[in-house]
Amino acid sequence: MDSVTITVLVLSAILLIYLYMVYIGIIKKKNKVLEAFASVDVQLKKRYDLIPNIIVIAKAFMEHERNLMTEVTKLRAQAMEIKSDFKNIGKKLSLDTELADKMSKLLVAVENYPQLKSDKTMLLTMQTYNEVEEHIAAARRFYNSAVNDLNNAVEIFPSSLIAAMLNIKAKDFFSAKSDERISPKGF
Repeated sequence: MDSVTITVLVLSAILLIYLYMVYIGIIKKKNKVLEAFASVDVQLKKRYDLIPNIIVIAKAFMEHERNLMTEVTKLRAQAMEIKSDFKNIGKKLSLDTELADKMSKLLVAVENYPQLKSDKTMLLTMQTYNEVEEHIAAARRFYNSAVNDLNNAVEIFPSSLIAAMLNIKAKDFFSAKSDERISPKGF
């Protein structure tokens, strides 16, 4: 073989290795987003599991808030029925946003009932609920970080070419608005 052929083969091998490394990076970033969504989903499940305890305790004291408690229970049931996979993330998290809003209203209503606020079981449940909310916030930050990495890979050349070939698209972030909303595009 002559030196030109060897040079072309070496450069081709280097290019193929580079493209393969870019491919691996994009797949890792996509999987990190999926992992981050799973973390959010686990934390949401913890919230869903805690809600019935809050409702049971609150029902004993809050006769005027029955409609709100019924709405919370209904939303929780709907959210738990949605299969936890990335194709349903928009639906699941949109419903969860509505549920979080209703829970926030319920927790504000608890402030109007001094005997409920002083109930030890309710205090412990509220503390646990606040911890779960903090874990949800941390999981959302992890998700946003993973989405940022993926979006950079999807939008910056040359990895954007490989992402387009794999049909991997940029994802939406969790927004930090007062009424948190997310409607991510699917993979």
